[in-house]
Amino acid sequence: MFEKGSYVIYKRDVCKIADIFKSKVNNMEYYRLSPISDESLIINVPTDNKNGYLKRLLTKEEIEKLIDNIPNIMPVEADSHLLDNIYKELFHSGNHEDLIKIIKTTYLRNKHRKEAKRSIGQKDDEYFKKAERYLYNEFSVVLGLDFDETKKYVIDKVKENVKD
Repeated sequence: MFEKGSYVIYKRDVCKIADIFKSKVNNMEYYRLSPISDESLIINVPTDNKNGYLKRLLTKEEIEKLIDNIPNIMPVEADSHLLDNIYKELFHSGNHEDLIKIIKTTYLRNKHRKEAKRSIGQKDDEYFKKAERYLYNEFSVVLGLDFDETKKYVIDKVKENVKD
């Protein structure tokens, strides 16, 4: 069971547990969640977490280990027509490495398009931003940085690791 004031992942969004309460309707305990991306939104989720939608955030050590491993995570190699389905599967896996695969794949695809003086792919750009948002929102809470600082931190650490 999570504690009031702690942060959790609900589906893919980082949320703060604003309260824990017992429903007068069904006498069940609920978490009252406030997503960090929209604090005006309130989500009530049963504390039993039967659906498995609630997960703990990574620890700082787990994040550092994941960042260190980014150079070893390979982008997706697939025909353009299959990528949309592959991206969807990777998103639904709940796996941080899969989000990194999406970021790396979409970044490289758009980089090649720019170099060829072509416009970036709309789908690739959407998936890139979505994967970054999910990954860096979680990292930013744990690392105590804002989104842009977190992105810079990760990029700098990866560059540092690649030089070694």
